[in-house]
This record gives sequence, C-alpha cells and structure tokens, in this order.
Amino acid sequence: MAHITISGHPGSGTSTLVQLLSEAKDWSSLNGGELFRQEAKRRNMSLADFGQLCKDNLDVDRELDALLKKEMLRDDENAPSIIESRLAGWWAYKLDLNIPRIWLEVNENERAGRVQAREGGTIEAIIEESKKRADVDAQRFLELYDLLPEQEEPYTHIIDASSLNPQEVLARALKIVEESK
Repeated sequence: MAHITISGHPGSGTSTLVQLLSEAKDWSSLNGGELFRQEAKRRNMSLADFGQLCKDNLDVDRELDALLKKEMLRDDENAPSIIESRLAGWWAYKLDLNIPRIWLEVNENERAGRVQAREGGTIEAIIEESKKRADVDAQRFLELYDLLPEQEEPYTHIIDASSLNPQEVLARALKIVEESK
C-alpha cells in the first residue's frame, strides 16, 4: 500500500522529490504527471491541448484517477510506495489512508524558472502557458470532483519549497516520513 503522496502544481518539484525519495528509501513510485505527459505524447498533443481534451472528455481524467486510486490501495510487493499527482493527496484523503500527504507550494516565478530550465522557453511565455493550463485544469477538477488540488483540506503537510533546493525538500519529506511511523 502507498506510504506517501506528493502533490503540487507543475514545476513545483514533485517529480524531483519523488525521484530523490525513491532513491533514499528504496521505494517504488507512480508519477501521475508522467502518466499525463505520456498520454498527451501518445496522442501527439501538447499538455495544454491534452488538458483541454480532458476537460471536454471527462472520462479520460476519470480513467487516470481511477488508476491512481487503485494503485494506492494495492497491497502487494509490487505496489508503489509513493504516489505523485496533483490529486494524489485528495484521493488518499477520500480513501481514508492514514499516510503523509504532502503538498509542495512554490511561487509562480520559481515554478516558471524550473520549467524553463527543464524545457526551455521564456519565463513570460511559460507563466502565460501555466496560467492557461491552470485555468483549464481548475475548471475540469471543479466539474469532475468539486475540488481544487491546492485546497489545504486533504494534506497532512505543506512544504513551501520556493526557496529550497531539492536536497532541502527531501530532508523535510524524510523527516515527515520518519515522524509518521
């Protein structure tokens, strides 16, 4: 069964934290953002366009979210220990899983800088694209589930990672894991 969920907006460092936490604890993981990106790529779509498709065809999102929930509840040696997605904390909360549910909070400019370092482009264009994607996603999440990922209710811990490096975020997450035992 899942040991922890990691959530945050795109560019907040969730994928990096999952990778570092996986290495530090020798845990397996399931990255919802990677599933989303793979599906967009498989369909030859940009992330924004795929987000719009998910908004227009809510069954796509429901299928991805059902997979995440199923994986959270798996109780075998191959089950992922870390589940990462913007709604992973919500699903663990709604499934009443007594595990740490972390939200990484990172300001808009810092997130844009991280995306720029990973994918290139200008900060201004990345912020604009991020706002468009966030608006599409917010409409979709509200319509589907009447919630927003950043609402604090489901999270046991919020890490403000705007000025932290990946090792500092990892140290905080490891402390949370140790304290939850």
